[in-house]
Amino acid sequence: MGNYIIFKAESMSAEGWEERRLAHTEAFTSILAEHYDSSNSPLPEPGYRLREYHRVSKFTDKHFPEASTHSRIGDWEVARVEEYGSDIPNHDFEAVVICYCRYSPVTTPLEPMPEIQVAQELQEV
Repeated sequence: MGNYIIFKAESMSAEGWEERRLAHTEAFTSILAEHYDSSNSPLPEPGYRLREYHRVSKFTDKHFPEASTHSRIGDWEVARVEEYGSDIPNHDFEAVVICYCRYSPVTTPLEPMPEIQVAQELQEV
């Protein structure tokens, strides 16, 4: 069992609103990211920041040219958290967690991501 965590902007008009669209309808959304977490890690708390992922072309892997190569601590900071537990038997999630975020730019370095590891059997296909 795990938690479904939704990170969303505090308002629809927050920074970058023009680029936040749902893929299947192109409708605008305040959702910044969604995660399914079954790690039993603590829930995000106010002050937690989302990571941003970037692709630096000179570091791309020829087998995965669109994959991210670097990440950094991002500009969206959790301001408040709401948790909704489930009382339904045989449910998919222990809780749905909504993290309301504010845009709070920071200057943080790009950090290289680990090289993509592919099992030998998959490489031979």
